Amino acid sequence: MNTLNDWHPADIIAALRKKGTTLAAVSRAAGLSSSTLSNALSRPWPKGEILISQAIGVPPHIVWPSRYYDRQGNLVQRTARITDK
Repeated sequence: MNTLNDWHPADIIAALRKKGTTLAAVSRAAGLSSSTLSNALSRPWPKGEILISQAIGVPPHIVWPSRYYDRQGNLVQRTARITDK
């Protein structure tokens, strides 16, 4: 398995647009600043990856395989931190 084939950020944004939303709208709906989710496009952030993948209907390990598979091609379990408010 080639683990370097992450979706291009423009493809992620296009997938969001096809679903009738934007990265900023998904971010605001999650109670975040409108630009916060853009961090997940350039660096690993499980919570952001989950929010984006739910919005486009594609699992995060499909969108960012380099972040979810080890060198042997095994799926690595990653979870978002849960914080109490």
